[in-house]
Amino acid sequence: MIIVTGAAGFIGSCLVGHLNKAGHENIVVVDDFSKTEKDQNLLGKAITAKVGRDGFMKWLEDFGSEVDFIYHIGARTDTTEFDVSIFDELNLNYSKDIWNLCVKYKIPFVYASSAATYGLGEHGYKDSHDIISKLKPLNPYGDSKNDFDKWILTQTEFPPFWAGLKFFNVYGPNEYHKGRMASVIMHAFNQIGKTGGMKLFRSHNPDYTDGGQLRDFVYVKDVVEVCHYLMASSPASGIYNLGSGTARTFLDLTKNTFMAMGAEENISFIDTPEDIRDKYQYFTEADMTKLVESGFDKGFRTLEEGVADYVENYLTGKKYY
Repeated sequence: MIIVTGAAGFIGSCLVGHLNKAGHENIVVVDDFSKTEKDQNLLGKAITAKVGRDGFMKWLEDFGSEVDFIYHIGARTDTTEFDVSIFDELNLNYSKDIWNLCVKYKIPFVYASSAATYGLGEHGYKDSHDIISKLKPLNPYGDSKNDFDKWILTQTEFPPFWAGLKFFNVYGPNEYHKGRMASVIMHAFNQIGKTGGMKLFRSHNPDYTDGGQLRDFVYVKDVVEVCHYLMASSPASGIYNLGSGTARTFLDLTKNTFMAMGAEENISFIDTPEDIRDKYQYFTEADMTKLVESGFDKGFRTLEEGVADYVENYLTGKKYY
């Protein structure tokens, strides 16, 4: 039996779909199922049971001995939320409780960390355990993810296998419900469709041109491939980066969206909102050495390949993975 938390969300639902395609159907999905806008993400997928987020700990106490693997993807992911108590409850303490039950029942455990833990990148983007205590995230969301990473590294008892995945800028199908927090590609698709153009954030950093801000964009199909690899191969436990390994500009991303839509380029710039301007990452790029050296050899899609697949096969017609 495989557990996926956050299963009705973006990455979680794609993971369930990928596991189904790999032949796994005994999957228990965990989420806050009161949010009906996410229901379509799980439609047609093979699952054994649904467990509400609030009742999951009791369920795991009752059935932990039957669980073979847990993917803990669920989290509060809003980087514009500044109520620390929400992140303490849903990201930090909830994750600690799952970890402790994985230790108790000897369940392998993979969880979602985040590239938001790297802050401005003062210490680089290498997934070394040595720098985790030094990192300075830019918002409470990043703090909550880094706090859990730090907590794990102080533990003396561990599940038989565990891995934390520092997701970089993930994009792809099943993010229709995410609103403001959806990928720039989805926003571009919608904006181009409605207005014929796309507005990008202007650079407020003299080292970067408008639209020249660089991020490591990684396609969700590659992300779930890595998740499956970790379950199938059980490499060395630890915290791993999960990006494409190549930083690209927002201009690159937007131009590829126009191209995939068959639309004429029309890009303009607006000021970055003041509520996030001082907390804005101008550069991220995952050092993927650790994951590759662990044995993952499938590689990652280029931005061109990922955007084309996403736009042509999912956004056009609002299809799901």
